[in-house]
Amino acid sequence: MPGAVTSKAEVTNISRSGFWLLLHAQELFVPFRQFPWFKKASVEQLLDVRLPGAGHLYWPALDIDLAVESIENPKRFPLISKARPNSSVKRTRTSSVTSVPKRSARRLR
Repeated sequence: MPGAVTSKAEVTNISRSGFWLLLHAQELFVPFRQFPWFKKASVEQLLDVRLPGAGHLYWPALDIDLAVESIENPKRFPLISKARPNSSVKRTRTSSVTSVPKRSARRLR
């Protein structure tokens, strides 16, 4: 039978640019620029961090799961998609996106 998990994660400091997280005697900085979903969180929400498993962090009040590796190596986990826009998608006046196949569009005229 496995023993109780004794290690924990703890937010040790919060600034305008991010917060520091103590994890296994290692302090990691979590910048709001790279992790924007934390920027508008309350202090109480940031402090309520759990370590449900090795390498996994969870903020229940924010419903945010993070791999510790994404904090240690943020360049491996880019937030910006490098996908190209779909050329068959047409924008309408209401700026909603409508998919119009090229063949069908000719028949409608």
